[in-house]
Amino acid sequence: MPIPETSNTATPSTDRKHPIESVVFDFNGTLFWDTRLHNQAWDRFLEQHHISLTDSEKHRILHGRYNADIMQMLFDRPLSDREIAGFIEEKEGIYRRLCLEQHMELAPGAACFLDFLQDRGSAFTIATASGLGNLNFYFEHLGLERWFDMGKITYDNGTHPGKPDPEIFLAAMELIGAAPRSTIIFEDSENGIRAAERTGAAEVYIVNSNNEDYSRWPHPVITDFDQVDRSFFY
Repeated sequence: MPIPETSNTATPSTDRKHPIESVVFDFNGTLFWDTRLHNQAWDRFLEQHHISLTDSEKHRILHGRYNADIMQMLFDRPLSDREIAGFIEEKEGIYRRLCLEQHMELAPGAACFLDFLQDRGSAFTIATASGLGNLNFYFEHLGLERWFDMGKITYDNGTHPGKPDPEIFLAAMELIGAAPRSTIIFEDSENGIRAAERTGAAEVYIVNSNNEDYSRWPHPVITDFDQVDRSFFY
């Protein structure tokens, strides 16, 4: 399905009082447009376990949450930590195989935007609901070490509450010495957008990677990182 056209440059808020010094990115569906692949992996996983969900239930349960929380919601019985870990690896194994069947690349304009931030000396990092296994996979196949320090990325390590709780974003900001009032967050999921809003960030940019309707949100929407107004950083 084609992505709807947008203007060349997303317009940020005009009431900004602090210069933008840092950026925090969500990853899945934001820097890496893999929502379709995750959906396919979930469909295969659900079919294998004879679990049926409506489209609205999938949207509510499967997007922007930690896998452990999702598994607890999917199975109508208590799950041990070992069972949860096994289910997660089963689903993520399906997902990684799907990734490798296609050409893996970052979102449109993302590499140039990351180069811009790096050249400018801005602090930036990732806050993702992905686990360490997938994070290592992304570093291996997307060359993330060109821009990111693994030790300054927050991910699903079992210590952060899931989005829409803002903690994972705040923890990421702390790792790079950033203040929310001078930070932009890029997100795509509803839970992620709510979490980003709750940090008090200077701006939340919505990345429309899956042809969604974001008209209810008061934030700039982009379909290419070239659309981010670079003057926002000066």
